[in-house]
Amino acid sequence: MADISDSQGSLLQTEVGNLERVLLRHARDAFGSSELVKAQWKGLNYLSQPRFDEACREYDQFAELLERLGVSLEWMEGGDLGLDSVYVRDASIISDRGIILCAMEKGARSLEPYAQGRVFERLGVPVHGKIEQTGTIEGGDVTWLDYRTLAVGRGYRTNENGIGQLRELLPDVDILSVSLPHFRGPDDVFHLMSMLSPLDDDLLLVYSPLMPVPFRSLLLERGFSLIEVPEQEFASQGCNVLTIAPRVAVALDGNPETRRRMEAAGVEVHTYVGNEISVKGCGGPTCLTRPLERY
Repeated sequence: MADISDSQGSLLQTEVGNLERVLLRHARDAFGSSELVKAQWKGLNYLSQPRFDEACREYDQFAELLERLGVSLEWMEGGDLGLDSVYVRDASIISDRGIILCAMEKGARSLEPYAQGRVFERLGVPVHGKIEQTGTIEGGDVTWLDYRTLAVGRGYRTNENGIGQLRELLPDVDILSVSLPHFRGPDDVFHLMSMLSPLDDDLLLVYSPLMPVPFRSLLLERGFSLIEVPEQEFASQGCNVLTIAPRVAVALDGNPETRRRMEAAGVEVHTYVGNEISVKGCGGPTCLTRPLERY
């Protein structure tokens, strides 16, 4: 199969290149209505009920921020996929070979990869393969550390079968399986990217108290500098930031110490208000976006 990064002139196997194009799903489509939000939020373990109108306003402002930063937006519209479909990263993985559609552990999200597949077909984005049941893997557990190294969290959302299938789909990639902690248990939303966000080729934002010692040691051995998220800002998505370009990031408003530490390391930080679209559903800006092209 052709390397689609060559055909599009873009870099795909990175989290820190200049972000050119993303897939989004507006809260208006994901949440549907105040009535649907009321019916679903408890079953999806949201912290509290999102306010529909305010969520739509927050999302408008989030999308406008991305556009101001030079990012082209593609939209996943329509369909009754549930509240969690606003977090588009989880249903797919990007690679130079094409998109890999995930298999979601959370039953309520099982249709999202198929729905994204139809969007990618419409956009002309090649799909390289998909994870088949009984494998599970979610995009929030997957992050590129460099062009040939993909870290994958092994926890309640991603299992060994799913990781094994991913190895077969990406045979030329060094896939690092990272054991995740039990933390708050199988009903909680905890991914690898809950405790790690790349900011540059040699810089990571991390929450070390939940990070496995062998993995953290490996990151240091590979030359990464680590910016530590303080304990009081972990639950408010302090560790979940979206890199727009090397050392340029979008972060959820309300984590001032994390922002100060990033800026002290030379990171330009842009914030958005996300009480309804991020805090209540425990999904920050990386969760809200599926990067499609970087350069």
